[in-house]
Amino acid sequence: MTGDTTNHASIGIAISGAGRIGRLHARLIAREVPGLHVAGVTDVNEGAAQELADELGVPVFADSAQAVATDAVQALAICSATPAHVDAIVAAAQAGKAAFCEKPISTDLADVDRALAAVNRYGTPFMVGFNRRFDPTHAAVRDAVHSGEVGAITMVRITSRDPAPPPPEYVASSGGIFVDMMIHDFDMAGALVDSPVTHVWAHGACLIDPRIGELGDFDTALAVLIHANGVTTTIDVSRQAPYGYDQRIEVLGVAGMVTSGNVAQNQAQVARADGFRGAPLQHFFLERYMDAYRRQWLAFEEYLRTGGQSPVSGEQARIPVALALAATRSAREQRLVAVDDVD
Repeated sequence: MTGDTTNHASIGIAISGAGRIGRLHARLIAREVPGLHVAGVTDVNEGAAQELADELGVPVFADSAQAVATDAVQALAICSATPAHVDAIVAAAQAGKAAFCEKPISTDLADVDRALAAVNRYGTPFMVGFNRRFDPTHAAVRDAVHSGEVGAITMVRITSRDPAPPPPEYVASSGGIFVDMMIHDFDMAGALVDSPVTHVWAHGACLIDPRIGELGDFDTALAVLIHANGVTTTIDVSRQAPYGYDQRIEVLGVAGMVTSGNVAQNQAQVARADGFRGAPLQHFFLERYMDAYRRQWLAFEEYLRTGGQSPVSGEQARIPVALALAATRSAREQRLVAVDDVD
């Protein structure tokens, strides 16, 4: 990788994509990760790029290729729309620069493989942004599982429910509920169960917002993952949970159980004769996972400075894409799908 990241000099990160997630990453890098700094911004929307660049006092690049050709840039944070991810990854690798890419790498496995081939050919650091791995509570569940604290795993249950459906224009380009939303849960299943998924059964329905159904997608979905060792992971997702952002994990083992529950806006609880009352849940992913996003960037910085294995490698990130495609096929064809049959 071009540029020295082995010392304590701040590492320059160019932000590709100045939308909601790009702004989130840029502000975290600029304000909460002392070893990194934003070295510039690029976006197909020139106005959005300029606005974020002005806020942070950094230059605007014409595109990702120009960004990674700049000496002040040691890594590219790819936060653009999914169809632009692979070309940006390839450009960074060819320039000898590290890359951080938001999930998914692509919704097409051939394109995922093209990106990984470039990273492997040029030997550049690469990490994919599955931020939930870095949530302290979810990580504690993973650690309890991997340490053997609950014994051999027999089943896993994961729930992910958003407080309200996204707008139709977002759904139209999202890749569908399994690719856009459940992909985080597919990744968590891989982080928890040390056995590959061989088959997927999934069901989807449109029960909340008919506009989502008109676009050919689902707003409510269930998937059952069958692992090679016989363990099953069950995942349910919903585009609407009016009580708040619902994120839960339960892992059952032969010696016990470990869970990760929801996070309320505060921990206060009122106790009265007519019952107990607590604060509502945190409302959306920006609040629930902000600490995870920060920890994710700290992990990326350490990876750049010390080398070793990627915190979330391209090969690890390929698996949730394959599972999402298998789940989509299963829900549409109403049958069990072998993961090896997905390409």
